[in-house]
Amino acid sequence: MDKPVLLTRDGLAKLERELAELRTTGRSEIAERIKYAKDFGDISENAEYDDAKNDQGMLEGRILVLENMLRNAVIIEEGAGNGTVGVGSAVEVKDEFGKQSFTIVGPAEVDVAEGRISMESPVGKALLGHKVGDQVEVQSPGGTRKLKIVKIG
Repeated sequence: MDKPVLLTRDGLAKLERELAELRTTGRSEIAERIKYAKDFGDISENAEYDDAKNDQGMLEGRILVLENMLRNAVIIEEGAGNGTVGVGSAVEVKDEFGKQSFTIVGPAEVDVAEGRISMESPVGKALLGHKVGDQVEVQSPGGTRKLKIVKIG
């Protein structure tokens, strides 16, 4: 049984765009590479052909993963947490190093550079279910870190 894939509307759109790109441009580029490599003759010792076929396998694998994720997608509403941190919440926290902002998302949407952290990450798990003013402890490789929730959006 496939488990649900929690996605925001933006995350769903991003995965749909990636899938469309792979099905069209990605597949045609790989097909061109395979055709070009076959023109070299004997494919039994043709590194370009082997490379293109390996890339084709990885591309098709990614397409299957994306199709499965989209088939099992469950849309979460960003900012819908009734005053508590939930999946989809934008959270501002403060610690001894200053303030940081995160959006708690499902594992399929993680983008640390954009502040989108997984609900399954240590910080995500620690924040879930808490309210503004709560202080949570996060276990990290560097030790325990205390975060105070300043704002939930």
